[in-house]
Amino acid sequence: MTVRHFLNTTDYSRAEIDALLAQAAEFKRSPQGQQLAGKSIALMFFNPSMRTRTSFEIGAFQMGGHAVVLAPGKDAWPIEFEVGTVMDGDTEEHIAEVARVLSRYVDIIAVRAFPKFQDWQVDRQDKVLKAFAQYATVPVINMETITHPCQELAHALAMKEHLGDLQNKKYVLTWTYHPKPLNTAVANSALLIATKMGMDVTLLCPTPEYILDQRYMDFAAQNAKENGGSLQVSHDIEAAYSGAHVVYAKSWGAIPYFGRWDEEKAIRDANKHFIVDEAKMALTDNGLFSHCLPLRRNIKATDAVMDSPACIAIDEAENRLHVQKAVMASLMAQPGIKSGLGF
Repeated sequence: MTVRHFLNTTDYSRAEIDALLAQAAEFKRSPQGQQLAGKSIALMFFNPSMRTRTSFEIGAFQMGGHAVVLAPGKDAWPIEFEVGTVMDGDTEEHIAEVARVLSRYVDIIAVRAFPKFQDWQVDRQDKVLKAFAQYATVPVINMETITHPCQELAHALAMKEHLGDLQNKKYVLTWTYHPKPLNTAVANSALLIATKMGMDVTLLCPTPEYILDQRYMDFAAQNAKENGGSLQVSHDIEAAYSGAHVVYAKSWGAIPYFGRWDEEKAIRDANKHFIVDEAKMALTDNGLFSHCLPLRRNIKATDAVMDSPACIAIDEAENRLHVQKAVMASLMAQPGIKSGLGF
């Protein structure tokens, strides 16, 4: 039997995404259930988390399940992911054993593993997530690696709650300043879900260096074509914001400088004016504002924007709980998925 995972929304059709969002809305109306009764999920955190850990733990509990949190290298053995490696360094066990043993204990494995920020050609392979999916015999969920599909669903649900039909609504994904270069995961995912929902999407960034990995630009362009939306890149703040229905802010490092962040710093520092403020939001069509959180106030967005009625970041954060329950329930509903401890 082939086990289906939740690694990226590119693996899911628009109809399947819509079904997950509908199930999430139902969970929001009626939180308690027994979809995970007698089931368990291992939450593997290679990086810090607040919303992701809390929402997955509570979501499993609300559906009658149990979550086990593990931090490899801290409260669990460090894991080796390379094939053929002579393990004479810091790693104690190989993913080939880890994933298969966990699959004997739990019903779902969820993984959060950020890039190493040294070589994008290596990081873009998403080796940690793919290795879990390769060796696990239970469904694997992406809790954020180089994409963040759970955040995508939470964002889409929040937009639908406030705007209804998202078809051809103008959506602006804007780069913002941050004192440190950050992962492109949420930016990649925002581009994917907005185009998947048929929106007219503008990627706003200071210079061409900040355009996202071509793989995700291509996925987004295909999404737009299939779902009746559009995709464009802009470096013009006023034109991008003008008439927008949604502004989504995120900071990310420029891929051409990946691993050489000191060289990128001058460009970043010169574009602090990309902050989302009241003047920019006034150019929109009574637009909504959101962010995945955490957000540095008065760096990425002003207090006035964050505290305005237009900000739906808290709604989006809440929706992480509901959409992740929908994902877990859908994975457990697959035919042939094991029941309890077994093979």
